[in-house]
Amino acid sequence: MGSIWQRRVRLATAASIGLLATACGGGGGSGPGGGGPPPPPPPAGVTKAEAFDFLNQATFGATEAEAQRLQGLGDSTNAYGRWIDEQLQRPVSLELPHVQAAYAALPPPVQNIGQLNEDRVDIWFRNAVNGPDQLRQRVAFALSEIMVVSQQSVLQRFPFALADYYDTLARDAFGDFRTLMEDVALHPAMGLYLSMLGNQKPDVALNIRPDENFARELMQLFSIGLVQLNADGTEQRGAQGESVPTYDQSVIEGFAHVYTGWNWAGATRFGQARPTLENQVQPMQAYPEQHDTGAKKVLGYPGAALVQIPARIPADPARDLDDALDNIFNHPNVAPFIARQLIQRLVTSNPSPAYVGRVAAVFANDGSGRRGNLGAVVRALLLDPDARKPPTAATAGKVKEPLLRMTQLWRAYGARSQSGRYGAQNLTYSIGQGPLQAPSVFNFFSPGYAPPGEMSDQGLVAPEMQIATEYLNTLITNVLFVQTFCYTSAPVTGCPAVRPGLQPDLVMIDISAEAALANDPAALVARIADKLLGGRISETLQAQARAAVERAPATLGGLKVAEALYLVVTSPEYALQH
Repeated sequence: MGSIWQRRVRLATAASIGLLATACGGGGGSGPGGGGPPPPPPPAGVTKAEAFDFLNQATFGATEAEAQRLQGLGDSTNAYGRWIDEQLQRPVSLELPHVQAAYAALPPPVQNIGQLNEDRVDIWFRNAVNGPDQLRQRVAFALSEIMVVSQQSVLQRFPFALADYYDTLARDAFGDFRTLMEDVALHPAMGLYLSMLGNQKPDVALNIRPDENFARELMQLFSIGLVQLNADGTEQRGAQGESVPTYDQSVIEGFAHVYTGWNWAGATRFGQARPTLENQVQPMQAYPEQHDTGAKKVLGYPGAALVQIPARIPADPARDLDDALDNIFNHPNVAPFIARQLIQRLVTSNPSPAYVGRVAAVFANDGSGRRGNLGAVVRALLLDPDARKPPTAATAGKVKEPLLRMTQLWRAYGARSQSGRYGAQNLTYSIGQGPLQAPSVFNFFSPGYAPPGEMSDQGLVAPEMQIATEYLNTLITNVLFVQTFCYTSAPVTGCPAVRPGLQPDLVMIDISAEAALANDPAALVARIADKLLGGRISETLQAQARAAVERAPATLGGLKVAEALYLVVTSPEYALQH
């Protein structure tokens, strides 16, 4: 048949072939004796749509099985909290052991260690799609977009460091933010990426000045931001209505001097430190001979324990680092700055100041006097009324990142390859995103990005829209087309032949349940909506999907399924996270 869909297969395949392969209430009586108001009705159970909304915030994509399990944990008052408490106790799924095993399997001598990034991406997808510690992994992903390091740098040659950096974020995801700050600051991946590793003390004669890169980004991007914030994340204003900066150049220089004298671990002197497979996954080591001993200006704010780290002779780089990180950690901006960004990554792009304020208050004090308890922060932001209310407001929810659109589809449809691998290294180039593959320290998109036009005019932001370019939208649509038409358990006639022996890493989705409903358009569309939308589908999308099914020849069941699945998975209803 020379039909339109066959031409679509050829065009889409030409653009993206191989990218996935290499790439209820009750009544109540009155009180005793009939007096007093009736008791409130018992809490309602969690609906399927509500379960999907929650799981799309807390995992790499809701599935019917997990939604059903969540519903079985109790009513809407208890189920979400119980699910979170279970997840807080799950052990972390790690990347580094997988990458190390892949290295051990390579024939020596290994000429291109960068090839292990394919194994790092593989294990990232394995954990994202199948890992039992979904909440931990999802929070680690959020943190990786705040405290950014990237393979698109010198780190291309350090896959062990990249894997261990992500493991560090996962281990610390529910821990203490101050500990996370130090683990990030001393990790060789961050040291290489933002130039703290090998940072030398000043030497006027040799024209050496401490590198300011990490000093600047730790404040600007990882902790306090550029302007002073109120406790609810809104900007403080000066007497003339102007923004109030959090720091100036002198503070950057002060912190840059703090971050001198750190290098690869294991050497006897700073100049002898060299990278090895072992020390790229160990904290950087302090070498006092290259640490600045002078006084160092830090952040000044009400309640600050110090505004200047005193001169220390002999040099004490570890103590200076502790003082500097404590100074940043206790800044009043940290709570609302981090609260807002985590809410944006997990729940909604435009949280209300009240929502930010409530979560920031938990960051400041988890109820036991502890500051920076990330487990309590994540619990608070997911259980907040603004997160759990029906998504009726025009500003509710967020656009799903391309990676999350892929992982949700793969989770819903049991995506597997013959080898068990997720050979998706090249997805970065087709969907604009990959794990630890951002183009710069500013991530794939800015948390403050506002698309020009209606959204910007209303003061709203949509960070993920920054990578929704015409070019990338076309590519991801092609990827989803090939996945739903060709890389399935019932590929459409005209697709390139799948050769498992030659393409063992090709990721396939299982559409056998849908194929059984191919000749019942209404049931087929409902089945897809149940799997991907929690059963919530608009009349318009439902009608369009049914019409597409009905247009396909009765003998081509795989085509019927593909048409409906493709329409849903590329729809705004699927792309929007409620």
